[in-house]
Amino acid sequence: MPVPTLIPLRRLFFFLCICAVSIIALYSVSHVIVYHIPLTTTVLFPVMTIFLMVFHLMIAGFMVMKYLCDKSRLYHIAIACAFSGATLFMLGTLSSYPDWLTCSPAARINYNDALIYYFFRNVLMAVLFLAAVILFKYRKHNMHTRSNHIIILSVIVSFTLAMLVLSWFVSSHYEGINVAFIDNMTLAFTPLWQKATGGLLITMWLVTLIAMLIITRLRNIFWFSGCFFCVFYIFTLTILLLSPVGESNNWYQARMFETIATLFLIFVLLGDVFTLYKDSNNKYQNSYQNSIRDPMTQLYNRSYFYDSLTQTIARVTPQQPASVIVCDLDHFKRINDSYGHLQGDKVIQFVASILQDSVRENDLAARIGGEEFALLLVNTSSEEAYRVAERIRLIISEHDAQSSSGSFPEKITISMGVFTTTSAGLGVEVCVQCADEAMYQAKENGRNRVVTWQPER
Repeated sequence: MPVPTLIPLRRLFFFLCICAVSIIALYSVSHVIVYHIPLTTTVLFPVMTIFLMVFHLMIAGFMVMKYLCDKSRLYHIAIACAFSGATLFMLGTLSSYPDWLTCSPAARINYNDALIYYFFRNVLMAVLFLAAVILFKYRKHNMHTRSNHIIILSVIVSFTLAMLVLSWFVSSHYEGINVAFIDNMTLAFTPLWQKATGGLLITMWLVTLIAMLIITRLRNIFWFSGCFFCVFYIFTLTILLLSPVGESNNWYQARMFETIATLFLIFVLLGDVFTLYKDSNNKYQNSYQNSIRDPMTQLYNRSYFYDSLTQTIARVTPQQPASVIVCDLDHFKRINDSYGHLQGDKVIQFVASILQDSVRENDLAARIGGEEFALLLVNTSSEEAYRVAERIRLIISEHDAQSSSGSFPEKITISMGVFTTTSAGLGVEVCVQCADEAMYQAKENGRNRVVTWQPER
């Protein structure tokens, strides 16, 4: 017996192919933009940083809303804190480019601060992504109590704040700590970045990626995009480590990769929202249809018939009359008593299908009692309604009881009463009562016939 793999091989192969194709394509596009349009590099980095800030805020908002909709998905809060914290780090990055709007060649830029904020942003996001994956793994355990949620949320928020405060102290805002990732004069990366820090960040993202692949098994598009996000960050860090100086075009390419990866995640979330809306709308439609239809025949029920008749009568005129046909199966009790309720149900379903097939799209067929049915025909005169009822009666009475796969024990007949109104002031009960009286007259006259209601003289 084969041992099941942690991740379905076909799914993993598809993921790797998508990553490879995306990286090659985006690297080629970013290479063209950065190397062949040099004028854009003056403002490219800050502009993409602002786009990233907006995208990160959108994702954080999505995650918070998803958590509020389902409190069992606590891992969404970890992702929300990762992206909201990253937004604040990017504000710090923009503060390192105070003159970027002037596009001045002599603009003052604190590259070391920008790289410090970049480092702490990666640490924050990698750790919180890993925390989200762990919370996802234990989402079905007995951890969703109010106190546990408060504790976990407190730890996540405290870690986010700690990273923000620590980055502020490590940057040039506080002179007590001096961490140099890049020389602001020569723009050369220091050994601290090239030999230790960059490799540490790649390792953290690699651990997060492996954990995400193993735990989530790429089971849906959300975690697929999360793994895709990790791969892109690993690739951007690799690009930066291969760069000898901080102002090389590799830095712009790395930021472009970040922007595109984040945009991809937004599209996934928008797709998820659309899917949820579609599923919710389908459930609502199914629930609504179940509330207005008879479960056995799928015809409309009595309540919906009366509501529709009320609305139709309010619009009738002598030029646009409305007709009501009330139908009742003949000797149905005998069928139930002699052959059982299962056979009786088959008869009712058969008649219901005939009624449904015999009305127009704007008309309405309903089951208003055990073996009693009603039709509402809009813009239909008394003569036209009679012809519709007579056609239905003939189809039912002339049906060969033994011809279908669900054969019936005896011939089926139906009695039908027709009433037509041209007055909007007539009550719904009066319309149904008149059609019902005509149907009972058909019963008294020998059954298996159609009678049109006539006023007493």
